[in-house]
Amino acid sequence: MTTFKEIRGTAIQSVSTDPTNPETGQIWYNSTTAQLKGYQTGGVWASGGNLGTARRSLAGCGTQTVGLGFGGYITGTGATTATEEYDGSTWTAGGAMTTARTFLGGAGTQTVAAGFGGFVGTASNVTEEYNGTAWTAGGNMGTGRYLVGGCGTQTSALAFGGEAVTIRALTEEYDGTSWTAGGALTTARSGIAGAGTQTVALGFGGYISSTVRTAATEEYDGTSWTAGGNMNTARGTLGGAGTQTAALAFGGNSSGAVTAVTEEYNGTSWTSETNLTTARSQLGGAGTQTAGLAFGGLTTVDVANTEEYTSGLQTRVIKVS
Repeated sequence: MTTFKEIRGTAIQSVSTDPTNPETGQIWYNSTTAQLKGYQTGGVWASGGNLGTARRSLAGCGTQTVGLGFGGYITGTGATTATEEYDGSTWTAGGAMTTARTFLGGAGTQTVAAGFGGFVGTASNVTEEYNGTAWTAGGNMGTGRYLVGGCGTQTSALAFGGEAVTIRALTEEYDGTSWTAGGALTTARSGIAGAGTQTVALGFGGYISSTVRTAATEEYDGTSWTAGGNMNTARGTLGGAGTQTAALAFGGNSSGAVTAVTEEYNGTSWTSETNLTTARSQLGGAGTQTAGLAFGGLTTVDVANTEEYTSGLQTRVIKVS
């Protein structure tokens, strides 16, 4: 068997503190923490500021340092119109939505956002647009639905999948004024996550029935959906961020229980990364693959906590089984 010394030309060192400037691929044993560590590509989650109001089934958009969360469900209150803005440290109240709803889709940025669909006692087709201060009415979707996937911008948004009596494969494209039909998903599903733009989009995970979750990924080219690489963990009501070729999937409901699983997509396949600190489903997501944001959601109760994801070269603990 080839040893690390034969590969790198050095033995694994035992040190009391982690190296200040490690080299890519370097491995060492930290005698203080009794951990084998290495400097390698990967992602880690860190705590951010809590939402002002704990809630689940909300939508999100924007970036890790300029994020937006809106709508959702608050236990004891029901569907909410509340909007909150994140500055990379704290959440502050923004303008309330006109229509309270849960399980809606979102697209855009903190100051130019769109919220669409959702559940208000029935499937909603309502679209609202945010300007950084207030929400105003946009064009209604052709088909109202909840648990819908979304991505893109306020003037070039994409809505796909969801439920309206039955689980749907429908895709609709928004131009800032009206929605038009796009190509249908290959597999109808609800609770699907999205990433990317209207013409270069990614949809992943979701429910294909009330109890069956999928790991399937589909890629959209502005006209039709085609199969991408499957996730390692099938789940629904998960969070998503990034682009079609650099996406991030996190949390969700897998096998009837909330999960903390995080995966990165490179345009072909998914790789497992460091888990969320708090396992949850029905959470909001925003940002990119290298700078993601997860907030709110459901454990066994509504939660307010936020986590920030950073991917790249990291000092990581190496688990030896």
